[in-house]
Amino acid sequence: MRQRRIMVIALGVVLGLVASAAAAAALRTNQGAAPQATDVGITPSTIRLAVVADVETPLAPGLFRGSPTAVQAFAQYINQSGGLAGRHLAVDFIDSHLSSGDARNAIITACSQDFAVVGTAALFLNNVDDMVSCKDQAGAATGLPDLPIVTTEVAEQCSPVSFPVNPSQLDCTTKDQRPQTYRANVGTVKYFERAVKKNLHGISVYQNDLKSAAVSQLVLARGSEAAGVKSDGEIGVSATAPQSGYTPAVQAMKNKSSNYALSTGQFAAMVYLRKEADLQGINRQSVVWDCFSPCYDKKFVQQGGPDVEGQYVTLAQLPFEEAKQNKTLANYIKFAGQDKIDGFGAYAWIASVLFRDAVNAVVKQGGNNALTRKALLGALRSVTSFNADGMWGPTNIAAHIPSPCFLIMQLRNGQFKRLYPSKPGTFDCKPSNQVQLRTDLQGG
Repeated sequence: MRQRRIMVIALGVVLGLVASAAAAAALRTNQGAAPQATDVGITPSTIRLAVVADVETPLAPGLFRGSPTAVQAFAQYINQSGGLAGRHLAVDFIDSHLSSGDARNAIITACSQDFAVVGTAALFLNNVDDMVSCKDQAGAATGLPDLPIVTTEVAEQCSPVSFPVNPSQLDCTTKDQRPQTYRANVGTVKYFERAVKKNLHGISVYQNDLKSAAVSQLVLARGSEAAGVKSDGEIGVSATAPQSGYTPAVQAMKNKSSNYALSTGQFAAMVYLRKEADLQGINRQSVVWDCFSPCYDKKFVQQGGPDVEGQYVTLAQLPFEEAKQNKTLANYIKFAGQDKIDGFGAYAWIASVLFRDAVNAVVKQGGNNALTRKALLGALRSVTSFNADGMWGPTNIAAHIPSPCFLIMQLRNGQFKRLYPSKPGTFDCKPSNQVQLRTDLQGG
């Protein structure tokens, strides 16, 4: 009896191994099957992607030029590496020109010809109906997968088919509440108060031309205040203002003897703020000058000159200077070109890596011809810890929760140097870096 039981168990094990081998063989066969046209934007040989971004605009010429450059470079990299899902990538750049009409038309065009949108950076994308209701090859309103790098409008921030690599600070479950809940990273200010200067108080300067963009910037300002910076004023300035437009901000700093100044908009705002501060006699070394990734730009150094020396910049991605520590970062620089890389381009490369990972997950599960918009959206909804091969702080893409990770660079002798954490290739990812704010920024 015992011998019979052993034989039955052994037979079961053998049959299980055979079934597993057969399933694996079938999957390999499916993955290796001749590619087919499985959805809009997918042919047997090509996956078409769109990049919708504000680039050629009189208000801010070349604003998000880094995004299409990065996605096109990523396609070149992938194609040289053998492609995705048995196909090569092709990229359609559609300029949204800082126009709500052009942004919406760009999405309509992408819906009709492209599989997904990657690297989206359209500040006026305030209507996503065409994105959400976009029909797939079978005629079902599956939606157009969107992997943006900048989302200022609530419509896109909370879109069910948008998966930003840098999620909005807004908790979308509270978007219709008064007040709303926002998430802010306070790690940088905590570091300043611990290692640079205590009892920080000062101003925040944000660009007020577009309400949705102003809201995103004000969350950063309120985050610094939540971390302990006493506000000497939140000052809105137009993105088109000359240096003299920053005179009131600098006067506020002089009146309050501010030792902290945060700029949350384009790098030119910090350049003008600091030049005006020098002009009005503020000792640059007495102030903690705080900025985010827009200031991590060689044009910031070129235009600012000695006036921006000592500038602090908070990053969520590894700096370009650390390409030796990260192969994915090195590939971005190699394929985009040293003279064309910037912070927004790095974000777009990271979004492209997210697209790659989601496609590979679909292919692993069902083979090359399982790739559809519906399958891609399903894969994106399962990504809970994405780090772009270590180039990015781990982020819960599925839940649209920003990463608590950050690092700080400082401009010294005209060169950006890592300040904190000191070890190259690392981030500070303590959960306590992220706090929740209850404030009404969506009201009239």
